[in-house]
Amino acid sequence: DVVPNHSSDRHEWFQEALASPKGSNARERYIFRDGRGEDGEEPPADWTSIFSGPAWTRVPDGQWYLHSFATEQPDFNWKHPEVHEDFLRTLAFWSYRVVDGFLIDVAHGLAKDLPEELPSKAELKEMPKDGTHPLWDRDDVHQIYAEWRELFDRYDPPRIAVAEAWVETAERRAKYASPEGLGQAFNFDLMEADFDAAHFREIVTDNLAQSAVTGSSTTWVFSNHDGVRHATRYGLPPRAGRDVKQGAEWVLAGGPEDGIDRALGLRRARAATLFELALPGSAYLYQGEELGLHEVAEIPDEQRQDPAFWRTTAEDRGFDGLGRDGCRVPLPWTRTGESFGFGTGGAHLPQPAWFADFSVEAEDGVRGSTLEMYRAALRLRRELQSEESLTWDETLSIGAVLAFERPGGWLSVTNFGEAPVALPEGEVLIASSPLEGGVDDEILLPGATTAWLRRAAR
Repeated sequence: DVVPNHSSDRHEWFQEALASPKGSNARERYIFRDGRGEDGEEPPADWTSIFSGPAWTRVPDGQWYLHSFATEQPDFNWKHPEVHEDFLRTLAFWSYRVVDGFLIDVAHGLAKDLPEELPSKAELKEMPKDGTHPLWDRDDVHQIYAEWRELFDRYDPPRIAVAEAWVETAERRAKYASPEGLGQAFNFDLMEADFDAAHFREIVTDNLAQSAVTGSSTTWVFSNHDGVRHATRYGLPPRAGRDVKQGAEWVLAGGPEDGIDRALGLRRARAATLFELALPGSAYLYQGEELGLHEVAEIPDEQRQDPAFWRTTAEDRGFDGLGRDGCRVPLPWTRTGESFGFGTGGAHLPQPAWFADFSVEAEDGVRGSTLEMYRAALRLRRELQSEESLTWDETLSIGAVLAFERPGGWLSVTNFGEAPVALPEGEVLIASSPLEGGVDDEILLPGATTAWLRRAAR
């Protein structure tokens, strides 16, 4: 996990910058500016950091440095050649040691174009994010990644890289996934979608089409370290078109049990996972989803770790300000123990008692467990994957059902509804929930279930 937008304020470069005078080479590696006002007592601009609070912090000699995120994370100046050289050395260091690849955090940052007269926060908000924004998703960031791709391709096999880039459109995201750049970019569209057949189909169709244009390999994500786990999201009432993050209201309310159907959420999450693993492209799985973990909502304020929480006041605290600790609680490996087997001491975030039933120990080797379903699905995926294409089965894809065929004659069928539907004839390879029997030996696919099958000869 590489974070090229910024360093720690404890990094030797930044410590050198603090000890060096204005205009020095050490300071030029970062973004220092004089303040506004008669004595420079006001920040260079009224910008707010991603983690809330000012984006500029003053140092003892009066200058200010930019930190798009936390105060302890000063932004690099990517116009400085030493920054480029240092990251190329770092990537070569790990590539030589045969890492498979790199996740590039905040990949849409790095390149910045800051004029002498900085725009205000209000002006920044109105600026288009079309490659010309002064701070985010600038077109010139791809020159950096072209350098990196040249380095990655010197190794056998070439090192992979995936961008975490929150950008406006699929077209902008595809630039990061270019074969001449990083090669892949996280696609968060499914992560932000309700459990709905039409919405899933639209997302898959659009992203595969975009990948075909750019020659990149698409990616699929349902959960990550920044959002509510999908087993929880799918157990909550639908948003009904409201513009709120999935699960946000439930988390802000403290995670009330009367507001969630946990069994339905996990059932849908398992179905979504088999849907995802049947798709062309790369599936990225977030630690804990293979155990069927739900979001941990009951975290006392004094035990929260996310800087987003500590940098906002209670009055201003929405979901983003509450923090992301609920999906970051250490995994349960054993049924018992001070940290459910995660380590020899206590966990750095509180683990609820219900973790015991979702531990690796509780699921390992247990037929039908979420862990064993993931293992079986991944084995099958490796056996079945071939060409990066799919064909929608229009005969089966009606209403709440979504079905597609992959090269090699195998089929994925997902029932997003509640009522069971008949499966076509064929060998069932795996299902996310137990299947049901119908009349005349037909096999029924229950609601919130996905099955893979090899079609009978036609």
